[in-house]
Amino acid sequence: ASSFARMFVQVCLYFYCKCLWRCLKFVVRKLTGQCELQRICYNTKPGAARTMKIEASLKGSKSKRLQTSVNVHPDAIEKTIDDIMELKRINPDVNPQLGVSLQACLLQIVGYRNLIAEVEKLRREPYDSENPQHEEMLLKLWKCLKPNSPLKARISKQWCEIGFQGDDPKTDFRGMGLLGLYNLVYFAEWDTEVAQQVLTDSLHPKYSTLSKAEWEKKKFDKAIGYSFAIVGINITDLAYNLLVSGALKTHFYNVAPEAPTLTHFQQTFCYLMHEFHKFWIDEDPLDIMEFNRVREKFYKRILRQLQNPEMALCPHFAASENLINM
Repeated sequence: ASSFARMFVQVCLYFYCKCLWRCLKFVVRKLTGQCELQRICYNTKPGAARTMKIEASLKGSKSKRLQTSVNVHPDAIEKTIDDIMELKRINPDVNPQLGVSLQACLLQIVGYRNLIAEVEKLRREPYDSENPQHEEMLLKLWKCLKPNSPLKARISKQWCEIGFQGDDPKTDFRGMGLLGLYNLVYFAEWDTEVAQQVLTDSLHPKYSTLSKAEWEKKKFDKAIGYSFAIVGINITDLAYNLLVSGALKTHFYNVAPEAPTLTHFQQTFCYLMHEFHKFWIDEDPLDIMEFNRVREKFYKRILRQLQNPEMALCPHFAASENLINM
């Protein structure tokens, strides 16, 4: 009986708050002469804060047309904006900037959804050693990371030198499929110098870019390394989880003026690899068995950063300079 009473009270509160909210919105519109979408666009600066408020407003609307506007095809966005203006009885000639602002927000919202689909497709596609394109990408990874050390054979213990577990890397891609390979190749190809340095540090952490004085100051004595490629696949999983959970909306809505793309995702991966490497050294783990603990701590730190609507992950390497300047 008590549980039923609690549930009844919760239902009453839900409907009361919902009705109260709708009444409040109605009163504010009458007082300001502006609908909620107008108030958001006019009073919130461009970026994640505005786009996320617009997204919440559209999804929470009592109108099905507004609710479904966040799921339209990119080619239908202009028509969707016209429908929204008509439904809200907003004169586009009197409010020309509103249409532009709404279009930019919808491009980001729809683009984020499409990016999840694109990333998911790559994640679900397994590595196929019979596929020439897959093999070509794998060999490109080796050439970018070890340009002065030719690969003696496709099946070789040499793969362990860049952090794979055995003599055939194809088995290591099972968890993240082609997505893991795509990210590693992007990092190695477009940020070659940093990727090679991170690889070297992962193999010989005591000889990293930190000076001897910095090592002594931080009192690092264990200097545990890690498997570069395996960690890259693991950080791909971390980036994937941030994406599908919606946590990366803050970053992408702040750095991509329109639809975020796979390139934005790969640049974010590069940033996460770079930051995780520094984080790993700072944590100075006892052994590799502490990897999951360090990874989880790193993940929580990134999540906290992304809770700030002003946050944009700011990489410090050439591959993402264009992202920073957007």
